[in-house]
Amino acid sequence: MCTESRRSSNETDKRIADFLHELGMLKKIERTGYPFLGSGGESVADHSFRVAVIGHILSCLCGYEDPLRVVLMCLLHDVAEARTGDQNYVHKQYVSVDSDKAFRDATEGLPCSKLYREIWQEYCEGETLAAQIVSDADQLDLLVELKKEKDLRNPYADRWIEHLLKRLYTDEAKRLAKAILETDWTSWWFDGHDSWWQKR
Repeated sequence: MCTESRRSSNETDKRIADFLHELGMLKKIERTGYPFLGSGGESVADHSFRVAVIGHILSCLCGYEDPLRVVLMCLLHDVAEARTGDQNYVHKQYVSVDSDKAFRDATEGLPCSKLYREIWQEYCEGETLAAQIVSDADQLDLLVELKKEKDLRNPYADRWIEHLLKRLYTDEAKRLAKAILETDWTSWWFDGHDSWWQKR
């Protein structure tokens, strides 16, 4: 490998390493809506993981032809928050954040930066089915958390849920929301598994 190519490769590798360290910040940044709810909590990275899984499931339910594009969009949808922090609905009434600049700066120099920016732009515009699936996945992840808080008797969860349901786009997401709300948050491990508690 010539010296110029090696230097270019080393610079790219360094840029990727920087980006991976930056993504690690999403594990540390807490989602800021929960203090207003009064209970619960998670990091942006916690949130993004389940959003990606929900996005894949919704893609399959909707018959979307490229579910992995949706998964990538889900994983990227909050990357800018490594630089801007998470802004909840109260913050957004007072604080202006340049998420687009934050995302561009975060992905500058990556070998896939063009693809990442294209996917980010599509998500922000919210016009395509993929973007709407990601938006729905984002809301459904919050709904799962709110259902848990409701089951744990947080009296404010219902009001949040009422507004959240109005933000859903697809019929598939609305159906899934209904199932989430009808399912106790512990039933996946508690119902029908009494024998688990009796084993020594």
